[in-house]
Amino acid sequence: MSSHQPAEDHVPAQPVLESFSLVLGGPLYQLWNRAHLGDVSSHLRLRIVTLSALCWLPLLLLSAWEGTLLEGVAVPFLLDIESQARFLICVPLLVFAELIVHQRIRGIIAQFLERKLVPDASLPHFNQAIGSAMAWRNSVAAELALLLFVFSSGYFIRTSTFVLDASTWYVTQSGGQEHLSFAGIWFFWISIPITQFLVLRWFYRILIWSRLLWQLSCLPLALIPTHPDRNAGLGFLGASAYAYSPLLTAFGAQLAGYVANRILHDGAVLTAYKPEIALLVVVGLLLVLAPLTVFANQIMRTKRQGLREYGALAAEYTRDFERRWLRSKDRDGEALLGAADIQSLADLGNAYAVVKEIRPLPFSRDTFMQLILATLVPFVPLLFTLFPFEVMLDRVIGIIF
Repeated sequence: MSSHQPAEDHVPAQPVLESFSLVLGGPLYQLWNRAHLGDVSSHLRLRIVTLSALCWLPLLLLSAWEGTLLEGVAVPFLLDIESQARFLICVPLLVFAELIVHQRIRGIIAQFLERKLVPDASLPHFNQAIGSAMAWRNSVAAELALLLFVFSSGYFIRTSTFVLDASTWYVTQSGGQEHLSFAGIWFFWISIPITQFLVLRWFYRILIWSRLLWQLSCLPLALIPTHPDRNAGLGFLGASAYAYSPLLTAFGAQLAGYVANRILHDGAVLTAYKPEIALLVVVGLLLVLAPLTVFANQIMRTKRQGLREYGALAAEYTRDFERRWLRSKDRDGEALLGAADIQSLADLGNAYAVVKEIRPLPFSRDTFMQLILATLVPFVPLLFTLFPFEVMLDRVIGIIF
């Protein structure tokens, strides 16, 4: 199936793989490096503190200076739940997710080689796919495009989405007109753009991940129909979904903060936002799981081939088995008790059953549930706006006991 490659093209994939990362690259990463904050693990806490402080601390100080920290307007700064959630929960999670994705995704890609799923003739194409992904990750044009969007179209998204219909710490209303406070200027032109850039950069990384998986799915992989993972040997890909759980929690925290503000300051109810919450769950599942579906065709092709080959083998074996044990009078001189043929027949049946149970998608129901839970966790405190704590406690105790 695969074409023969010249001997000089068979370069080892391990050196290329060792430098692979969806996170460690790009102009911003180079800036972190120059500031001695580039190490994704040892400098993680400092980067979280730096970004959160850059977004949140000036707002705190400016609001205190303008007298809108706890009073003076309908929605003072410390009572703006959406802003607290965005800068103290969402931003740290967006940065923390980099560590999880960096550590897990490289190991997942390495398993293509560890499990010998990539034939030797396809190693140059495997290397090329890895190198292309890193080139996209390091693209200066891509990050500049994200920044351009954030400071152009992103401004209209900010002003039409985040503004409450009331006098707030960032926007004051007088004479029918709205005016940005000093804290509001920092909020709309520094804090929110940083958050938007972090989110958009994650979308771009998921695009790189999706493209890489698509390129790998085009290779003639050496899949194994009898592999016990029921995915022809690709079941390990499902672990990549768990790496993105902090990212979905960050998205959930941002929407939960938005809803909390509307409940506390506009008199809304949580149930009115069920469509938005459901849409967030669906979009989150698609972002994380849709890239894995590119292997479905190759998995099912392996299943069909396995059923055909193991079906033919089973037919030949059972025919000989019946001839020896059911049609022959002396059973070829062998005793039935302890015969190896019986165990071999059972093993063949088990192998055929494994092939028959192959699933086209390399993830399970547990993956679905964990991702949904990760998205919905930030909404748990909002349940107390619907039910008193005593009622919630009674229901939880009733469910457990």
